[in-house]
Order: sequence, then C-alpha cells, then structure tokens
Amino acid sequence: MSSASWDALSVILAKRDGRELPPEAMRWFVEAYTNGQVADEQAAAMCMAVFFNGMSAAELSAWTEAMIDSGTRTDLSAVNRPLVDKHSTGGVGDKISLILCPLVAACGAAMPQVAGRALGHTGGTIDKMEAIPGWDPHLGPEALLAALNEVGAVITAASADLAPADAKLYALRDVTGTVASIPLIASSIMSKKIASGTASLVLDVKVGRGAFMTDLDQARRLAETMVDIGTRAGVKTTALLTRMDQPLGRAVGNSLEVDESIDVLHGGGPTDVVAVTVALATEMLELAGIDADPGAVLASGVVHEVFAAMVARQGGDVTAPRARAPYRHAVAAPSSGFVTAVNALTVGQASGRLGAGRARKEDDVDLGAGIEVLAPVGTEVEAGQPLFLLHSANEQRMAEVNDVLTAAVEIGPEPPDVPDVVIERIA
Repeated sequence: MSSASWDALSVILAKRDGRELPPEAMRWFVEAYTNGQVADEQAAAMCMAVFFNGMSAAELSAWTEAMIDSGTRTDLSAVNRPLVDKHSTGGVGDKISLILCPLVAACGAAMPQVAGRALGHTGGTIDKMEAIPGWDPHLGPEALLAALNEVGAVITAASADLAPADAKLYALRDVTGTVASIPLIASSIMSKKIASGTASLVLDVKVGRGAFMTDLDQARRLAETMVDIGTRAGVKTTALLTRMDQPLGRAVGNSLEVDESIDVLHGGGPTDVVAVTVALATEMLELAGIDADPGAVLASGVVHEVFAAMVARQGGDVTAPRARAPYRHAVAAPSSGFVTAVNALTVGQASGRLGAGRARKEDDVDLGAGIEVLAPVGTEVEAGQPLFLLHSANEQRMAEVNDVLTAAVEIGPEPPDVPDVVIERIA
C-alpha cells in the first residue's frame, strides 16, 4: 500500500488491534501528525494504542527515523576527532555531563552534548551550566564545529529544528497519560540523539527510587530498545544501567553541583560520581576507537583546564562567583546508627521545593538553592548530627521540607552493604 493510501483511522485501528504495521505506515503517521494532517485526538489514540500494544523493532525504527527527518540532522562531518555522545535518562544529583564532556575531550574524542533543563524532581544540565556566570547554551553551526575541533567538548541547548516531531508528540503524551511507554520513550530520546549527528552513543539508564525507571527489568528493556534503535540507524550504541536509589554525589542543586563537578575535575570528589563518569568514559572511548585510561586522566586534574576552555568558548568564566542562597539549615539525624537508605526521589523533590527545580517549564530556577547530602548510605551518625544542609532564599520552605527529609533517611544498627553504582552493560 502506498503512503497516499494510508489514513489515520486505519493506522490507529491496526495498532489498537495489535497488528504489525509496515514501516511506511509508521513513517506516514509521524509525518502527517507533524504537518497537521492528523489531529491531536487521533495522535493521542495512536499513542494509547502503542502504550498497550507496543511496537515491533521495524515499526519503532521507522517511527524514530520519521521523527529525526521531521527536522534537520546536524552535520558534524567537518569535526576532526572521533564523535561520541552520551545520554542519561535523568536522576537526582546527576552532574556527570559537566565532567564527562571535558574528560572524553582530554582523551582525544569530540562530545557534542545536546542537553535539557530540569523538570520535576530531576535536574537539568543546562540549568547547572547556567550557574556559571556568562555561559550561553546557544551555539550556531560554525561556532559548534569550531568548539568541537579546538576544545573537543560542547554542551548546548537543542535547537527548534532538532526532531520537532518529538516536541509535538511529547507535549501530547504528557497530557494523555502515555509518557511511560518504552517505545515512545526510546524514540523520543533516540530521535534527538541521532539527529544531533554523533557517530557513537552511550546511554546511562538510571534505575531506582530517584529514576524514571524504578524497576530493573523495565530499565533493561528500555536500554535494549534504545541500543537496537541506534544500531539500526548506523550509530554505534551501548548502554550502562546505573543506580539511582540515593542522590548521585553529595550535591543536589545547580551551583552546588557545579562546585562538586569542579572538585571531580581537579581529581577529587565523591567516589560514586567518579565511578559513573569513568565507566561511561571508558565505554565511549572504546566505541570511538581511542586507547586511553580515563580514570588516570581524570585523577590527574588536567581535565579542569579543558572544562574551563569549554566554558570560555560559550562566554562563561569558571572563576567568577556563582549564585549562593542566603539561608542555610541543617537537618538533624533523629537517632544514632548507620544510614541504610537515602530516598533520592524525596531529596530531588525537596530540592525543587527549595527553588532548585521547576514543576512547569515556565518556572524560574534559583541557581543557588539546593541540598548537600552530608550522610550518604553507609555513614555512621549520632543523633542530632546533620544529615543534610539546605540552601534556599526562602526560610519557610526550609522548615517545610525538614521533616520530609528526616523521613527520607533510614538509620539502622548495622552497616549496610553498598552495591556498585554501575549495575550492568547492555550492547
């Protein structure tokens, strides 16, 4: 059947009834919805049918390719280094991109990181970078290529013509209860990443209480689905499943996370942040065909120079004073013992309440607000010892989240086993 023979109702009915559609039907539907031939209510019905019946690998590949082709693919053929990118499904305290971009650049690759802003309980890389005075997330094509060739690393906001079908579909999914569909999540992520022009991609799929995917099997399915989409599109793709039960690192909030990232860039910082960063960098450099030891490079402290150069290319100054909240408040341990759990979701929500995040896209973010996690899992504490240090411009909000954060921590009589933050590799 030719594309001219397709209509929205026949595609919806086929998917509703669990039938596999030919790739050209999936492509037609995405194109028709993007250009206004298919109405919102019809696209909503299609998303709900996919939610319940899924897509085959061939259907999903065609759907994703159509989303990519709805906009402009970034041409990075003039970059003189191997191209490799990373995507995280989001978590609390996830500042890995700030460290990973200059690290892989220091090892000889080029990393064109297209990033987003915070929404809900998870942080946004663009917000974190904007805590650095003067930094601009917008780069034109020529400036992007120059930065990748000369520095090797860029963090930039997505342009409006990067997979515009995804923006339209996501807005619809958000109000129709169809966000939590593995095929639709995978196509949303992969359409933007493939359109960004990278040759290789490593996915950091978070799993746990503070992640979008709380179930390990579901996270594994999502990772496998995205790896398959990337491979079919000719992008070398692998994934790591990483834990997100407690916040990653000790800092949650934009300026605070920049501070912690700079500690890591100088060769220090929390061990879990270093472990995830090095694991992702190792995977990325292997895909890029570069023989390097990212752990040793990061420990040397030289990566900070690359970070400073990356920031300077976009108008920022890492030495300039960053936003700081005027008020601080310590949350005390209610009892003595060992910290056995710190609920990442609760910490992320509390950080947002203090001003570090946004509930709606149009909300402002207080770059100085956030939470320092002073007693991660495994820490022995005494009653009254600080568990968290809150930073906010609103004293009332600090009082409101005090009890919530106290309840977010579990304290027991015995030291807990602390599992590795990297769970497994998917290829």
